[in-house]
Order: sequence, then structure tokens, then C-alpha cells
Amino acid sequence: MNFDPRQQLIEAAGLFYAKNWMSGTAGNLSARLNDNSFWITASGKNKGELTQQDFIRLALDGTILEKPTTDIKPSAETSIHQAIYNLIPEAKACYHVHSIEANLVSRFTEKNTLTLPPIEMLKGLGIWEENPHIEMPLFDNYFHVPDIAAEITQTFASTPPKIPVLLIRNHGVTVWANSTTTARNYIEIIEYIFRYMISARQLNLA
Repeated sequence: MNFDPRQQLIEAAGLFYAKNWMSGTAGNLSARLNDNSFWITASGKNKGELTQQDFIRLALDGTILEKPTTDIKPSAETSIHQAIYNLIPEAKACYHVHSIEANLVSRFTEKNTLTLPPIEMLKGLGIWEENPHIEMPLFDNYFHVPDIAAEITQTFASTPPKIPVLLIRNHGVTVWANSTTTARNYIEIIEYIFRYMISARQLNLA
């Protein structure tokens, strides 16, 4: 457990905070270690002011393994990170942000998937096809977050996602990747796609 990803998570959170994707205490970031435990942002921490004391290390079953102070607790959305790490062994980072654009596009359909436009930026999510048809998984939002995690687990167990992204209606977007750097790139790419979708609708191109 020599690798400590917390500084990378702090830097990513600062970037997302500056872009208004993690306003105030919204959103959460995590990274998995070689022993399958993971560091995750603690609940109620301003994402533009994080320090290494604002993270908790958990086992995949949710057991708290390490926390710098006794008065912090795991993010309310920890169960979503657990679901991703349990379902996807190659996932080493999981980022969840709350952007305005993610909430808006989540209302573009009542289905449990959202069709993404076949634009060049999809290559950044691993889609190398001519005119791809990509449906991003879309989940309903519940106050009790473990219910969302349970639906993610059930859905992905039967239908593995084609891209490393999921959207929660009126809530936010989650990505996962094999590194913190790639997860940061995925967030930037999917947020670009969301902005494109909103602009296309405003221009009556969608």
C-alpha cells in the first residue's frame, strides 16, 4: 500500500470545483489501492479546499480502515464507489460530480438510458466506431443512496456498460477508470458531451 493517491484526488477536486462541477461539498472522488481498499473524500468537505486529512480509507465491504480524525465520516455516496469497485476489477479510480449540465441532460429522456451524440469526443471514452450508437446507463435518484448502488449492481451484472460512465437522474455523473488521470479525463470528456447536447437542443439540432 505504498501508493497514496490522495494528492491526485485533491488536484482533481480543485479542477472540478473551479469548473463548478463540485460546488461546495458536492460530489466525491476515490482511488483504489493494491490491497483493494480505497481512499474516498469524506462527507461534508469543500472540494476546493481539500487536504489529506479529508479522506477515509475503506475496505470493499465498507469497513473503515483508516481515518485521520474521529469526527469525519465517509461520503454519502460511498456505496456507489463500492459497487463500481466490486463489479469492475480493473477500476482503480471512481469520480462522481454534480454539474448543472449532467442534471439537465438526465431530463432529456424518461428511459433508463441516454443516447449520446456520435461525435468525435466519444473516442476519449474508448469508442472507436463509425457513427456509434451509444446508450449511457441512466438510473433514478433515491434519497437512500444504497438503493441506487443496488440498481447499478443489478443492471451491470446483466448488462455490462459499453462506456465507463453512468448518470443518475437529477443528481450527477459517475466515471471509473484504470487510473486517476484517466478518470479525470473521462469526467472532462463526458461533461463536454453534455454541454454539446444542451447546445444542440437549444439550436434545434437535436
